[in-house]
Amino acid sequence: MKSTKIWLAIAGILLVALGIFCIAKPTATLFTAAWLIGLFTLFAGIAQLVFTFKTQAFLPNSGTRALTAILEIIIGIIFLANNFFVAFSLPVIFAVWVIIEGISIVVESFDYKRVGFSGWWVILLLGICGIVLGILGLKNPDVSATTLSTLIGLGIIALGASYLYALFAINKFENKVEDFRKKISIDQQ
Repeated sequence: MKSTKIWLAIAGILLVALGIFCIAKPTATLFTAAWLIGLFTLFAGIAQLVFTFKTQAFLPNSGTRALTAILEIIIGIIFLANNFFVAFSLPVIFAVWVIIEGISIVVESFDYKRVGFSGWWVILLLGICGIVLGILGLKNPDVSATTLSTLIGLGIIALGASYLYALFAINKFENKVEDFRKKISIDQQ
């Protein structure tokens, strides 16, 4: 158990350090994210293609799935070959995604109003905020890049912190078990 706790502590500390690095170095974070997106897209396409070939006998539309898989493979290769382009496109893609989600939230807020939800206007305001922030991100991609890197960094820091907290919880649990063992041995004497 001791070696497990050591590895958990090391992983937690390294993840927190990596998260801080991501926040401090947004450009490096975007290049890494672009590379990972390309790699994951490539592997997802390959997995989809294998799945399509293995299930084409009993699942309809295998041609559509095969075409989608081939397109994913091509996109993955393009992303890996053009890491610079993808890294600098991510803030724009992120800003456009925020705009689209904001529009979707605005539209949904009226559905909430129609069914009688009294807080529909809060959802409306949040959707409008999303649209405005997305537009600001398009106007200033550097801010969008920093925001994206900060979100990635904070996510990694949270993961590292959860590892360290798990280590604390394990230690606390082991102490309780040890106290319980001592109490049992005292009661048996």
